[in-house]
Amino acid sequence: MNRKDALFIIEQTVKAPSGHNTQPWLFGIDENYIRICPDISKCLPIVDPDNRELFVSLGCAVENFFWAAQKRGYNVTFDIRKNGEVFAILTCAKEKNDSVLEMFDQISVRQTNRKIYSGEKISSDIIGVLESVSWTDCVKVHLFSNRSDSFDLLKNYIVSGNTIQLRDKVFKNELKKWMRYNYKHAMETKDGLSYSVFGAPDLPRFVSELVMEICLNPLIQNRSDSKKIESSSHFALFTVSENDIINWIMLGRVLQRFLLKATQCGIACAFMNQPCEIAELSVTLRQNLFLSGYPVILLRVGYALPAAHSLRRPLSCFIKD
Repeated sequence: MNRKDALFIIEQTVKAPSGHNTQPWLFGIDENYIRICPDISKCLPIVDPDNRELFVSLGCAVENFFWAAQKRGYNVTFDIRKNGEVFAILTCAKEKNDSVLEMFDQISVRQTNRKIYSGEKISSDIIGVLESVSWTDCVKVHLFSNRSDSFDLLKNYIVSGNTIQLRDKVFKNELKKWMRYNYKHAMETKDGLSYSVFGAPDLPRFVSELVMEICLNPLIQNRSDSKKIESSSHFALFTVSENDIINWIMLGRVLQRFLLKATQCGIACAFMNQPCEIAELSVTLRQNLFLSGYPVILLRVGYALPAAHSLRRPLSCFIKD
């Protein structure tokens, strides 16, 4: 494997989603493998105290790596360690796979779309495709249609989650730390939650900070989220059989494959993880939905116009030689 190929693969890998767009990945390049490591310096100790979402993000990156390596002509196998490090072992591919290009092309198109959706229902055929993306028994994908009892239940849990989180000053302070309030601020860091992904105008920073402070309250957030939820076609809930690092990474791989397949089908997705992030809500959610696994990631899905893409830091920030 030459370094040019390695850098190409890593460049595609870091287009994966991450909590607050922290981009918590580091890479080490060797002759026959690339080491993918969690960057714990980018952790979110308040919203993600056990680093569960961080390792899910690492799994999303691993899935991008899989498709990018095949695009470049490599077969890849993954050795996942208990501490969350992943060794991606690359060998030359014997034959080309035409399906690789279709999935690879979605990596740069995929985005978290926080807009209000069109309200159009996703067909049962496409829902069937999305439900079948998991290839491992440890990860399940559950889809709940708008207007169903389970959908309404999840909406109520999101409202409760917003109320709990946005009454917590420590949670809000962590969130604001990762907000990027205008174009200049976003370009200085090329990470975090940019004003543009929320559809906000490019205003002087002090104005945007004041507006955001007003908006970060349960009443306003729940009013906004309720409109977005009602415009969506389905919720997609991802569960794991065991709450451990390897299962979280595997869930991330399934989640990213779901996101790439949804992108290919023209479907928008946005994270609404509040019920999974708050322990007491997660426990009762599992009971009320009769889930055999533990809820980790919740998405709303539907149809929408494209949104702004989140920025990424320079590739050199992710390489550890």
